[in-house]
Amino acid sequence: MNFTALDLVCFVAFFLAVVGLSLWKSRRARGHAENSSDFFLAGRKLTWPLIGISIVAANISTEQMVGMAGQAAGNVGLAVSAWQLTGSVGIVLIALTLLPKFLRAGIYTMPEFLEYRYNAAARAIMAMLTVVIYAVVMLPAVLYSGGVTLRTLTGMDLATAVWVIGLIGAVYATFGGLKAIAWADLVQGLALLAGGLLVFALGLNAIGGWGEFSKHNADKLHMILPAGHPDLPWTGILSGMWIVILYYCGLNQFIVQRNLAARSLRDGQLGMIFAGGLWLLVPFAIVMPGLISRQLYGHELGDKSDAAFPTLIKQLVQPGVRGLICAAIAGAVTSTLASLLNSSSTIATMDVYRRLIHPQASQARLVWLGRALTVVCMVVGCLIGPALDQPKFGGVFQFIQQFQGYIWPGVVAVFVFGMLVERAPGSAGVAGLLAGPAIYHLFQTFAGEVHFLVQVALTFSLVLALLGIITFAWPLKEPRRLPERNDLDLRSSPVVLLAGAAVILAVAVFFLVFW
Repeated sequence: MNFTALDLVCFVAFFLAVVGLSLWKSRRARGHAENSSDFFLAGRKLTWPLIGISIVAANISTEQMVGMAGQAAGNVGLAVSAWQLTGSVGIVLIALTLLPKFLRAGIYTMPEFLEYRYNAAARAIMAMLTVVIYAVVMLPAVLYSGGVTLRTLTGMDLATAVWVIGLIGAVYATFGGLKAIAWADLVQGLALLAGGLLVFALGLNAIGGWGEFSKHNADKLHMILPAGHPDLPWTGILSGMWIVILYYCGLNQFIVQRNLAARSLRDGQLGMIFAGGLWLLVPFAIVMPGLISRQLYGHELGDKSDAAFPTLIKQLVQPGVRGLICAAIAGAVTSTLASLLNSSSTIATMDVYRRLIHPQASQARLVWLGRALTVVCMVVGCLIGPALDQPKFGGVFQFIQQFQGYIWPGVVAVFVFGMLVERAPGSAGVAGLLAGPAIYHLFQTFAGEVHFLVQVALTFSLVLALLGIITFAWPLKEPRRLPERNDLDLRSSPVVLLAGAAVILAVAVFFLVFW
């Protein structure tokens, strides 16, 4: 069933409203006083509700709607929720430990922190690695999964759908900067979660209620899978997944950029914890609908599990509402896309161009370069995205997670070691960043039977050992001093601690119920 005229009207109206709101709210950032802080960090004035919902909207895209629901409909079942639920715990812990350090330093980017802690070479290497991963893995995957959604719902050609989504996302990322993205996320994030919960409710009703659902999917409603499971063994959850979460929630520019833009530590911490709380809805809004889709329409899905969530919308949601939900999903794609584009251009502009090429560049030049790089990254992503339709990639969610293993272990090891060992020399940071991808590649090449999360954990351990050897041989005589902002209250609030404890307790209860 393709879009009706009413679906199309609702789809277009939603996007016009969201893009109009985001550009209107960010209009001051495009005025005469525009500078790099306004464009890249929203003037460092984001409040905690905006931060929290913006993180959720940037994170929950078709990587989840297509990929995570697809894995649930395939061999993994409810256990794929572990990515979001361990993320809920991880983001709380990071809010209480790492965020104060980053806000105190007043940095724009995560590579910038490495220069203060190690040296300029470490900053440049991480910047290059991050931009490459964003441009050739994250952006194409997000664009592809969004294209799959539009193709399933509307019959649109995949390549055309990819370019449509890319152009929409690039509009407000290019002209509004982070503030425009955050305001668009406020609407799209709430609409996305509401739409997912509506689809879940409609699916349960079509099946005959929770009793029929749980009876039919009894073997799929488990959070812990055997160690020999090919897609998500418990050994991977307890080892490499935590390294992934530490990187994604604490060191990943396109998530952390919102926290760096907080007007206060309290806003940054509450925003992260709020995001962790909203992630608790993901099993119900995304994962379980994947199981329902397999139960209802397994014959139609066949081996195309990535079409599980779009198929459920296509079959169960009424015209008009279907257009709004599709717009919310497409909005999630463009939200993640815009965040990736903005973060890529931020790193390329601030860590490469200003630091290595033109240190005296004017604020106006930096902003316009950021916009130009946003467009370049979008074009690269749109050119690569359709190629991911090939079965050899094993689904978009698996593709994203596995190929990011080239950056996770080395970066996390370098950050963690640098924070814990004050006399680690600059050469240790450089060696760790270069060794991480190399060691992971060796595991990918010669130990393919080992799950990639276990490979991530082993790579992380080996990089730590390398950093320890280098530091033992050539320690710094004096620890490097980090910069400090004087305009920010860095005292944690009791409300932050209580909210964080509540999120962690909720995750523990969920794991116990669905053990």
